[in-house]
Amino acid sequence: MKKLKNETALFKEALLAGVKYAEGRGVVEFEPTDSASEKLLYIYRLLVHDKVIQALPEEQVAEKTLRHKLSLWYAKQLPKDHPLLN
Repeated sequence: MKKLKNETALFKEALLAGVKYAEGRGVVEFEPTDSASEKLLYIYRLLVHDKVIQALPEEQVAEKTLRHKLSLWYAKQLPKDHPLLN
């Protein structure tokens, strides 16, 4: 797993986009007390269910790999000249 440039910043933006996606679908309403880990796992499972991203083998499902996967998903949606990709 090759780390992306600006992966931390990409993940933060990806988490916000994922929350917006999930709440926009009307399937969940996140509480302010929900941890980032809980949101991450829920968003990952939802994106897999909706066939937006490909599922990881179950033994590879860990917070580190999910953060990377969500960052990749978000990076692919950004324009090529976006500052987070440079």
